[in-house]
Amino acid sequence: MAGYGENRVVIHGFGRQSNWLGRSGRAYDLVSENLDRFAMTDADLYLIAKGNHVLWVGSTGELVADPMSRTRFRLALDCADRAFRLLTPSAIAERLTTIWDLEGAEPAQGMQAA
Repeated sequence: MAGYGENRVVIHGFGRQSNWLGRSGRAYDLVSENLDRFAMTDADLYLIAKGNHVLWVGSTGELVADPMSRTRFRLALDCADRAFRLLTPSAIAERLTTIWDLEGAEPAQGMQAA
């Protein structure tokens, strides 16, 4: 249970929440973004997907520092139909673990808000 209260989703505007389960089984509340108009901020992680398949997870930091992540991001945007945002954990190790966990995530069918 430790650490769950630290990852809070900050909702900008009227984004719809979506629940996804990471490969570890951890639940994430992601905020849906308009794929055509979303703008990345430094403080958030983003998940780009096509249907239930995660194509890319990362932040502006990965796009700046990692050419491979930049390439994957561009490819993901070409075929994606969904984009989601969540607040990035402040600790670098926790942020990287969250990215790894979300790369194998899938929508949590039984946890969607009514």
